[in-house]
Amino acid sequence: MHAPDPQRHDTYDYAVIRVVPRVEREEFVNVGIILSCAGAKFLEARIELDEARLLAVDPQVDLETVRRHLAAIEVICAGGPGSGPIGQLPQRARFHWLTAKRSSIIQTSPVHMGRCPAVGSAIDHLMAKMVRVTRA
Repeated sequence: MHAPDPQRHDTYDYAVIRVVPRVEREEFVNVGIILSCAGAKFLEARIELDEARLLAVDPQVDLETVRRHLAAIEVICAGGPGSGPIGQLPQRARFHWLTAKRSSIIQTSPVHMGRCPAVGSAIDHLMAKMVRVTRA
């Protein structure tokens, strides 16, 4: 990743990671962000699973399976040894594979686009806005 240049704004794509415990009901809990920025050679997933919120949607959800699938997203984004065949693909291909439409317990939102001077701060901002719940 390059040092932020105050004159430069990178374009990035992101998707919100959702857990949909009962696909037929279409209820979900946002649990993370996948952010890709080709200009910064950046691909990262940040995940914060709020188990209490997920259990409120479906008390029968298999949390261990959810944790395992979410961990796989982070490993695929990181790439390298141990990341499996998808983790060996170029960053952009991994992003597209992870954000492909599917009807499973782990889904992503449509891909959105943004611009920022530092992708690390962009993913922090998106986590705060789209994933974390402000409690009263």
